[in-house]
Amino acid sequence: MNVHDIADGDSALVIDVPHAGTHVPPALAAQLTREAQPLPDTDWHVDKLYAFARAAGATLVVATHSRYVVDLNRNPTGASLYPGADVTELCPTRTFANEPIWHPGQAPDVAAIAARRTDWFDPYHAALAAEIERVRRRHGFAVLLDGHSIRSVVPRFFEGRLPDLNLGTANGASCAPDLETAVAHAIGATPGFTHVVNGRFKGGYVTRHYGRPAEGVHALQLEIAQTCYMDEAPPYPWVAARAAALSAVLRRVVDVLIAWRPAGATA
Repeated sequence: MNVHDIADGDSALVIDVPHAGTHVPPALAAQLTREAQPLPDTDWHVDKLYAFARAAGATLVVATHSRYVVDLNRNPTGASLYPGADVTELCPTRTFANEPIWHPGQAPDVAAIAARRTDWFDPYHAALAAEIERVRRRHGFAVLLDGHSIRSVVPRFFEGRLPDLNLGTANGASCAPDLETAVAHAIGATPGFTHVVNGRFKGGYVTRHYGRPAEGVHALQLEIAQTCYMDEAPPYPWVAARAAALSAVLRRVVDVLIAWRPAGATA
């Protein structure tokens, strides 16, 4: 199975969804604990949330494999994205609820982690980097939106309820300031949704690694509280009535991202 599904677009926008995949190779699936087998930490339906963007001209890169196989939004060197905070690893060993993912003695060791990086992490990022470079060459710049979702309450990572829409730009380092401002306005313009910029989620590996404004690549992460569009309890169904309001916000965000041009860029 491919590590990604790609739909090429003709705009400068690339949308990357690294955590919506649910495939676990059979040999690894047999090692999952009962708690981990339902893949509770999946970014459920995020690829569906952004499916409309293909018609708008965006390129979509969507991971097929579960984050339990390898986390495509973690630094492959093992360096923490949030030093001092509890974070998950490149090859996670605990669920967000702090339960073991793997049966005793079957958590990935150094060799297994290296193999997973070679087999799944590196090919995904090679493909994502190629798509970013393709649109950068075509337009003179690229905009990357890293799409995520998470349960609205996860005590392991944050206190209380997460804001609905969490925009991260590595504290402004991963994109042009006016782009951050425009997207923040787009997500904050609709009553009924709470939002924050560079709060608990400032952008993961994807945002920080690819966001190089001086080189013409502008990256942002949008982390969505799952209660905005789905039932957070198994089997994690899509809730159309909630998703409709959220979709309107995301369409506005995508419109802003596609229309934006860096200073000095030609149309």
